[in-house]
Amino acid sequence: MAQGGDFDLQDFLPYLLNQAAEATSRGFQATYRARYGLTRTQWRVMANLGRFGAMTARDICRLSHIEKTKVSRAVSGLEGEGLLTRVTSPDDRRAENLSLTPKGRAVFAEIGQQALDFDADLRARLGPEVSARIDAILREIITLHADAEGDPLAPSPSWK
Repeated sequence: MAQGGDFDLQDFLPYLLNQAAEATSRGFQATYRARYGLTRTQWRVMANLGRFGAMTARDICRLSHIEKTKVSRAVSGLEGEGLLTRVTSPDDRRAENLSLTPKGRAVFAEIGQQALDFDADLRARLGPEVSARIDAILREIITLHADAEGDPLAPSPSWK
């Protein structure tokens, strides 16, 4: 911590969390960018659709904390590559339900396996004790802030 109570960005926990997330995200990004030419946002859109099934762009924004314009561009690119489809929502004609196409599901499955391999390698390099502690701490931070924001789409504390 900086002397005399002076603020030092390098010691600010949100900054450190962001730096760790960016470093690991860039490490995995090489996997899906090289083979599929996907952006980080495109991968995150696919990952949400692959995990949760059809949903709106608004839902993806809330789940992933990604700006609406970035999600919109990602959706357009994925649709152009034949990886997802849009269908007007029967409940709200202004909204579109997004879902992966068969090609999109195949790409998601392949990248998902690579994500599992990346995760396993990272956890092995950290060691089981450190990995478990980091996992628990990060989940607690997410739960604390999701509860404070009252986010209905936030991950449930039951994932611990």
